[in-house]
Amino acid sequence: MRVQLLTYTPYPERACAAAARLCYSAADIDQLMARDEAEQAALLRKIVGLGHFSVLEHASFTFGIEGISRACSHQLVRHRIASFSQQSQRYVASHEGFERVIPESVAADPECRALFEDFMAEAGRVYARLLERGIPAEDARFVLPNAAATKLLLTMNARELRHFFHLRCCRRAQWEIRALATEMLRLVRRVAPVIFGDAGPGCLTGPCPEGAMTCGAIKDVRDEFAKL
Repeated sequence: MRVQLLTYTPYPERACAAAARLCYSAADIDQLMARDEAEQAALLRKIVGLGHFSVLEHASFTFGIEGISRACSHQLVRHRIASFSQQSQRYVASHEGFERVIPESVAADPECRALFEDFMAEAGRVYARLLERGIPAEDARFVLPNAAATKLLLTMNARELRHFFHLRCCRRAQWEIRALATEMLRLVRRVAPVIFGDAGPGCLTGPCPEGAMTCGAIKDVRDEFAKL
C-alpha cells in the first residue's frame, strides 16, 4: 500500500478559523485571515471541542492511493461525501498478470498461502486467455478476485475525514482500510495538527462507541495514536 497526500487547501487551519470567526465578526475577510497562529489554534480547538464541524468543510485534502485491494476500495467508496477517481478494470487490462493483495493471516500459513497463490495464478491465466481470445477487458475482468489491487485518487473535506477516521481507525475496522485510514491521518496531522490532533477512533476522546463489541484495549489504542 502506498498513500500520498497530493494536495490540500492552502493554509487549511487558517481558512477554517476564518470561517468560524466570520459568523460572529463584522471584520472583513482579509482581517479575519490575518489573525496570528496562536489565536487561530485556540479558536479551532474550541470549535472542534464543541463539535461545530461545519467550518471544517472549507478545507479539502486529496490523496493518491495505490496497492489496495478491490475489497478495500469497495468499503472506501461507501463514504459518499467524497470524490473518487479509480483506475478502471474496463479500460486498463492487465496483460502481464494482475497485482494482488495478500492478507497477513493467509501469508502466515504456508498451506493457505499456497492455496491462495495457486488460485490467483489460475485466475490470472484465465483472465489472460480470455483477453487473447478477444474478450473485451470489461468482460474478462469478471474472473478477477477481490484481492486484485487498484489505485485511486480520493478527496475529502476535513469534517468528513474526521468522521472517516472515527470509523475506520477503530481496531474493529477491517485491517486493510484501518491501515489506510491510519496512514491518511498521519499525513494530514502534519499539515493540520489542530484540526486532526484528536482525530482517530472514537475511544480517543471518550468511552468506546462499540459497546459490548469493544476491543478492550483503549489504553493501547490511545498510546498508538498519541505517537502517530
